[in-house]
Amino acid sequence: NMLCQLITQSKKHLSLIPRFVFSGARGTGAALYLSCLALFNPDVSWDRKNNPEPWNKLGPNDQYKFYSVNVDYSKLKKEGPDF
Repeated sequence: NMLCQLITQSKKHLSLIPRFVFSGARGTGAALYLSCLALFNPDVSWDRKNNPEPWNKLGPNDQYKFYSVNVDYSKLKKEGPDF
């Protein structure tokens, strides 16, 4: 019933259609970003038995940020000891 009411209102008021489109795109983008963080972020450990600390396997050249502005990860060198 709620979906039918939204469709009826959007047919009467055409200016509501962009609002529904952008709200849907915003929700989809948020869900995709959260799934990207949950699956590819080294701080999240899904398999604690076989890989309890996945962040220790990252090298200095691995980019784990979603978007990097000024850092070229291929030119970084390791500065600390091996654990």
